[in-house]
Amino acid sequence: MRRNSIRTTVLAATALLAALSLTACGSEDGSSASAKAGSAAPAAHTAVKQSPPPAATASPEEKTTDTSTSTGTGTGTGTSNTPKNTAPPAKSDAKNTTRSTDGSTDRAGDTPVRTPVTCHGGNTKTTVSTVSRPLNHLLLTLTNTGDRPCYAYYAPKLRFDDAQAVFPILDDSRPQAVVTLDPGQSAYAAIGLTGEPGAGPAPREATHLQVNFSGRNFEGSSGTPVNLALPSDTFWDDNGFVTYWQSDMADALTY
Repeated sequence: MRRNSIRTTVLAATALLAALSLTACGSEDGSSASAKAGSAAPAAHTAVKQSPPPAATASPEEKTTDTSTSTGTGTGTGTSNTPKNTAPPAKSDAKNTTRSTDGSTDRAGDTPVRTPVTCHGGNTKTTVSTVSRPLNHLLLTLTNTGDRPCYAYYAPKLRFDDAQAVFPILDDSRPQAVVTLDPGQSAYAAIGLTGEPGAGPAPREATHLQVNFSGRNFEGSSGTPVNLALPSDTFWDDNGFVTYWQSDMADALTY
């Protein structure tokens, strides 16, 4: 009897232990499943609330930078390299150019055209003076007193007092180009009064000199002649000469 009681007790304890073991296992499985379910649910919730990736939404700074870059490109390919206040060169209208009948004024509309004319006694001032070197020389100075450039063609054509022939012109003094005088500028010609002593008639004294001016055609004279009073004790002979007009005084006095 006692033995049956002990066996019953042992069986009851074994059953209790088995029941507790099953309860514990069920608790562990439930907790693990709940943990897994709880872990999965927040993950799904987070995916719904997730903000777009940074590349999808530009920041205000990025927008400003993009706008600035776009503006800079437009300026670079536009007209920033061309000054806005630069006017194109003015075009002249040749059809408006007129000339007066005496050739003294050329105008394109109301703007004077400074077309050169021939130098002569009416638009220049001519003077004669002595020089220390070379000996027996005089210097003619021709100054443009007009308002237009003038051409000093060839050489002055000189006559002493009532001489019949024009004074000889020294061809070796011919310049490379016609001398052009702007208003106020001067040209020069040297007068060699006599040749080698004893080479011809004796020198003659003169008191006046007539100066005639050449035109484009050397033959004849152009414009108004000039009569000058000569320095005292001026003597000349037929072997003397006058040079071509020169733009430099020193060039004239080298002959």
